[in-house]
Parts: sequence; structure tokens; C-alpha cells
Amino acid sequence: MSTANEGRRGGPLSGHLVVDLSRALAGPHAGMMLADLGARVIKVENPGTGDDTRGWGPPFVGPEDDLQSTYFMSCNRNKESISLDLKSDDGKDVLRSLLERADVVIENFRPGVMDRLGFSTAAMHELNPRLVILSITGFGHDGPESRRSGYDQILQGEAGLMSLTGSGPDDPQRVGVPIADLLSGMNGAFGVLAALVERDRTGRGQIVRTSLLASLIGVHAFQGTRTTVAGEVPQAQGNHHPSIAPYGLFACRDGSVQISVGSEKLWAAFAAAFGLDAAAPGFASNAERVRNRAAVIAAVERVFAGFGAVELLAKLNDAGIPAGKVRSLDEVYAWEQVASQGLVVDVEHPLLGKVSLPGPPLRFFAPGDTAEITVTAHDAPPLLDEDGQSIREWLGMAASVAGVK
Repeated sequence: MSTANEGRRGGPLSGHLVVDLSRALAGPHAGMMLADLGARVIKVENPGTGDDTRGWGPPFVGPEDDLQSTYFMSCNRNKESISLDLKSDDGKDVLRSLLERADVVIENFRPGVMDRLGFSTAAMHELNPRLVILSITGFGHDGPESRRSGYDQILQGEAGLMSLTGSGPDDPQRVGVPIADLLSGMNGAFGVLAALVERDRTGRGQIVRTSLLASLIGVHAFQGTRTTVAGEVPQAQGNHHPSIAPYGLFACRDGSVQISVGSEKLWAAFAAAFGLDAAAPGFASNAERVRNRAAVIAAVERVFAGFGAVELLAKLNDAGIPAGKVRSLDEVYAWEQVASQGLVVDVEHPLLGKVSLPGPPLRFFAPGDTAEITVTAHDAPPLLDEDGQSIREWLGMAASVAGVK
């Protein structure tokens, strides 16, 4: 992205500058969310290697002498890249100049690393009292285990998520995406927006902290209160809801479908549509059906056995029962509904040409109008140090031989 066009995409955060010092996924995801909202995001990377995720693969795509990681591409759209050695005087000078101009800085180093580099929170706020500092760690910034390294799957286990996920208690499974990282990035972006609103009142920035541990415990939801209030220890039980029945994945004649019978009204409609007795002993209320889950599943799958999946989904829809199939990701990205929501965006990559990326999840509309004002112009994830020279020129600083390709 040319720094001469830094505000061309518009959006609610247009005019805000974010300095993204983070790597891997949690911090970069937060930065990408802010970039999607129109902020100018400058990604600071290590010279030579860049963000760790540039080497995460396969899959890699592009020319053999400059392969690009699709993992990196998942969390760095709409950003600029500059390579800085933060242990060098030059790198520190450039970073200071960026921080003086920035609204937000994102970092996900282990506690103490920024201090050793000379960029403690106190030092950054001395440079720029209006700066909002987002700091993301694995286990939290303080406490007895704050200095542990935190990677997503480690935290999925430590925060209990894996104990809830899998076919049963003896089959702990991780979620199929790095959910701890992604939630931490979302929480971080949410905290940054709140801090920017607060800054409008006070004129001063503040420090926003979150962690992978906090983000996973924050989404324990009813499984958390099941433990803290009811005194139960939840366990994995496959593809059926622990507190609602029938709700889950059910076999039919040629595959499976998912249904969510989340109320007694829906249960009555479901039973009528498929010839079941809604008031049968053990089936008359949700609490009874949960206690008799195995019998409920067996009864549902007996009636579903007479239907193919396509026919069954149509019948469920006619009866007003929430239902769906399990799609592969290629089916998802070919789905017309996904395209209609702007959930696939096309960008022009300097090496790969036109590529499609999963799109941002927010849409914006003008009040009292049907006109959509969502940002629709997006930039490809940057090459390493792609914008280094132009950023230095914008800062009024000479290009470093080591820092510019």
C-alpha cells in the first residue's frame, strides 16, 4: 500500500495510525481488524525473516524463490510492512518516530521484553501520552505463570477447552482453528476501540491487556457457570448439546444433518412433522430429553433413516426447524450466501496477482438509509519490508541499507 494513499479506503478508523509490533496470530489478527475498519496499520517485522508466520507452511504459493505463506496471508491484509532491527539504534529511532505519530501500538511479546528493548509502557507514554497500548500474552501479564510462553493449542488445553471438545471424555480435541489466538485478537481490538473512546474524553491513552487464557475463559459461557454455580465438571460429548435435546448432528439415509430444537414450541412442531409423540414419557420437556438423550437420539435417527439429506433439510425447513448440513470449506467459499455478505474479498498481490481472501465480518450502513458504507477496497498482505522506504520517507528519515530491500 502506498503511504501516499493512506486514507483512501475510508472507514470509521480512517485517520488513525496503528503500529503493529506483534507476530504470529493474536496481535496480527487484532491489527487486521483495525485495518479493516480503515486504520492505517504499519507492521514492524524482523529484517530477513519477518513475522514467524511467513515461514509457517505448507501450503506456500508463488514463485519458488519467493514463496508466500497462506497462513501469513490470513491475518495481515490492509497493512504496510517495514523491517526494523529493534536492537539497533536505527531501528529504535524509526520506531520512536512511529510511536510519536501513532494512535495505537500492538505488541505480544512475553512480559519484560518491551522493557528490555527500551520501550516500556512508561517510555512509550512519555513519547506520546495519547498512545493506546495493546499488549497480548499467553497466560496474563502477572501472576505466578505470567512468563510462560503461550501458543494456541497449549492454551486450549490449559484453559479447559479441549476437555469440552471431542467425541467423549477420553478424546480431547483442539478446535479446528486457533481459537485462543483469534479470540485474543478480537478482545484486543474491542479493548482498543473502548480506549480510543475514553481518550476522546480524557485526552490520554491507556494500556489494554488481554491474554489467550483470559480469552478462552471468557467464552466458557454456560459451561463455566455449570462448573462455578452447579458444581458440575463438563466433559466432551461429541456433536450433541449438553443442555438442549434434540440439538446436534444426526444420521440420515445418505449422510447427516444438524438440527437445533431449542424450545418446547419447536419440539412440538418437530414431533408433529415426523410422527413422534411430543408428550411421551421421558420426552415431554427439555430437561427430560436431556436426561434421556440416548433415547431421543435413537428416536430421531429412526425417523431420519427414511430420508436423504436434501429431502430431509427441505422437510425440516418447511416445519420451521433450524437445520443445516456440514459443509467443507471449498463449499463454504463457493456458497452464494457467503458472497452476498462480503465474506470473500479479492485483492491484487504483487507476486501472486489476484487472490481471494476470507473477508471482514462487519458491515456498516448509513442511518436512515439502505446505502452500505462498508469499506470494500482491500489491500493484499504486504511483502516483507514492501513499504519500508516509503514509510521512512514519510517520517523524513533516511533509508537504512539493512532495512530496505
